Amino acid sequence: MRAIIQRVKYSSVEFIRNDEKIKNEISKGLQVLVGITHDDTSKDVEYIVDKITGLRIFEDENHKMNLSINDISGEILLVSQFTLYGDARKGKRPSFSDAAKPDLAIPLYESMIDNIKDKGIVCKTGEFGADMDVTIINDGPVTIMLDSKKQF
Repeated sequence: MRAIIQRVKYSSVEFIRNDEKIKNEISKGLQVLVGITHDDTSKDVEYIVDKITGLRIFEDENHKMNLSINDISGEILLVSQFTLYGDARKGKRPSFSDAAKPDLAIPLYESMIDNIKDKGIVCKTGEFGADMDVTIINDGPVTIMLDSKKQF
């Protein structure tokens, strides 16, 4: 499982569901893009959620990155993004064969949402598999990459 975490001043996601335009947005918090691969399990979900919710990337009174999302009462906007498993090492067109199919990915994505909410954090989402417009005002900028297999 991979996640790109961005500290944001504002973030939103817009998508269409049943012919209705939906917009979810947060103010100060974390924009999280998550990709799921074939061999991910609930252990990967737990690892990534613990990392995301524990990352001390918000500034304290001394302007040091020392506070977590919980410490600032921030929100998370979680968006599924299979392209995090795009492999462009060969040729010019990326392969997405490492991205999990929806029957595996959707339950893990929903588990992430539940795990974040269980920690008392407001978690808003995009729509799995939908075309989405994401707006991000990155604060810093601060961007962190995570991989549950610790490949980077």
